[in-house]
Amino acid sequence: MHPVDPEAYESYLKGRYYWNRRSVPGLAKAVQYFRRAIEKDPTYAAAYSGLADCLSVLGLYGVISPDESCGKAKSLALHALAMDHSLAEAYTSLAFATLFYDYDFVAAEKGFERSIELNPRYATAHSWFGYYLAAMGRHEEGYTEAKRAIRLDPLSSPFHFVLGIVYWHARRYEQAIEQLEKAYDLDSDNALAQSVLGYAYLCKARYEPAITALQKAVQLSQGATTFIASLGEAYAAAGYQDEAQKILEQLTELSKQRYVMSYPVARIYTALGKKDEALRWLETAYGEHAALMVFLKTDPRLDNLRCDPRFEDLLRRMNFPA
Repeated sequence: MHPVDPEAYESYLKGRYYWNRRSVPGLAKAVQYFRRAIEKDPTYAAAYSGLADCLSVLGLYGVISPDESCGKAKSLALHALAMDHSLAEAYTSLAFATLFYDYDFVAAEKGFERSIELNPRYATAHSWFGYYLAAMGRHEEGYTEAKRAIRLDPLSSPFHFVLGIVYWHARRYEQAIEQLEKAYDLDSDNALAQSVLGYAYLCKARYEPAITALQKAVQLSQGATTFIASLGEAYAAAGYQDEAQKILEQLTELSKQRYVMSYPVARIYTALGKKDEALRWLETAYGEHAALMVFLKTDPRLDNLRCDPRFEDLLRRMNFPA
């Protein structure tokens, strides 16, 4: 290991502090600190990995496009590994970006496993591996990895959130609600915890608490489009068709200025009972490398589409492991 510039190291630590919050403003600050670390020391591999993680998560929020998020994150992680091929963090960054951009499930799994092999105490690797396993429908393994991350860092709101989303994918909604409330209690800026809490309420047909949680997620995320779309889905599911339609119009306007992920738009149409429109938007999401397409196999909110041959064809093209 080469010595790291002290100022670069300090910037890196600040970047990880803000990244660990996972809020949209926090991630923006983290990006600045990681970029500063790279400017101070262009050979500092961990800083490239940190920047990759920020871009990937901003992509999940729909704040930036897939090319700008996981596409760039992949290049940054590969650059980090070229400088230090024993860096566990960079393997996790690469696995996460590869999963959500290329839908290369085999490569992603190998990357998470390699990261854990290099540093079994790197909690983010366990947490994100749990996320991956949930999306693959491997729920028991997902619980194990998500709980390992929490054991390594019991006060991390994002790690409790991931366990909540694993429960949600497994249709264990009461446990998901309990876990997501824990994540929110640990960090009241956690927009993701509020959004998936909203999804869990939707799956229990508890529409008013779902709408409240998703309104809060929109506010906390500073109007990130993925959260706006999720609120539209809650209105549609609750039978508030006019409100859902207003959100669809708002997203159309926003798409003229910035990226709007097609996947959550498809979920609005699913909740409205408009299958053809939903499937058309999912097809668009597949073409644009939309990050959330990774959840196509297990997303409970798409269950009404599963018998449709067009949905089955899309699943086949996603090439999920058996």
